[in-house]
Amino acid sequence: MSTRILTRILTNVAIGRRKFYTTTNLLTLLERDRKSGYKIVYDRPPVEEDLTVLQRIVKGYGQFKEEFGILMEEVRERLTKDPIVYYRPNEVDVIWRFQGDPKSLDQWVLTCDSDYEEGFSTAKLEMSSIGTGIFSGILSNRLPKDGRIKYSGYCNITTTPKYKSFKREIYHDWSEYTHLILRIRGDGRTYGINLNNRGFYDLTWNDLYHYVLYTRGGPYWQYVKIPFSKFVFSSKGRIQDKQNPVLLFEIANLGITLADDIPGHFRLEIDYIGLECDKYNEEETAYEGYDQTGIRF
Repeated sequence: MSTRILTRILTNVAIGRRKFYTTTNLLTLLERDRKSGYKIVYDRPPVEEDLTVLQRIVKGYGQFKEEFGILMEEVRERLTKDPIVYYRPNEVDVIWRFQGDPKSLDQWVLTCDSDYEEGFSTAKLEMSSIGTGIFSGILSNRLPKDGRIKYSGYCNITTTPKYKSFKREIYHDWSEYTHLILRIRGDGRTYGINLNNRGFYDLTWNDLYHYVLYTRGGPYWQYVKIPFSKFVFSSKGRIQDKQNPVLLFEIANLGITLADDIPGHFRLEIDYIGLECDKYNEEETAYEGYDQTGIRF
């Protein structure tokens, strides 16, 4: 082996070797936890029941009867409901709407940094007097004095997973749509929209697609139309070099996040969130792709 080749190999190894990592260890081959180590926090902790074996059997039978009824409804709907053949342009298909029903709040999960002892922000999701949903609270970027947290200040609402009978998780299929539609009334802050493609394998559990949600202050409603091609692909909070189109056929959930680093009160009122098909929009992704073959860093 020539000296030039040996020097090049040693140089490449030296450049490629790092001493400290600020993110997840690169040697990790398996993600064991879907929540990446974050604990499960309950607003209302489940009641622990001390049941006998017979009582457990009776309770399980009741749950089976309920789930079997849901299965029959799914079969009946599949046999009688005609599939959508033509998606009419400029017509919004509403996916989430509050409609003054308190049970609609159960379709959302509310989290903030204080839930995980990573900050002091507080938030709530409640119903307004006119039947819309209000996401409000106080954002704080004050750091806890633990020497571990570097950045703080976020509040988030995320839709709950979609299930079929017998607790089978399924995905939203939005493959025929091109735009995300929101009817909101904001406070002038900048929020973020998140689409989760969790998938089956642990490699994709933390995959998210993001886009900004600009709001206007004032009393007037705002109609927001965002092309899916504008969403940016990231994993574990890091924007990826290789941008992929949103996998619209397996959307796990949708989230709205506030993390604009401006402490103080916030308020976002949501009427509905829906989808629209625009046949003139043929863009798959708005971002250029680069061939990174052979590039080390």
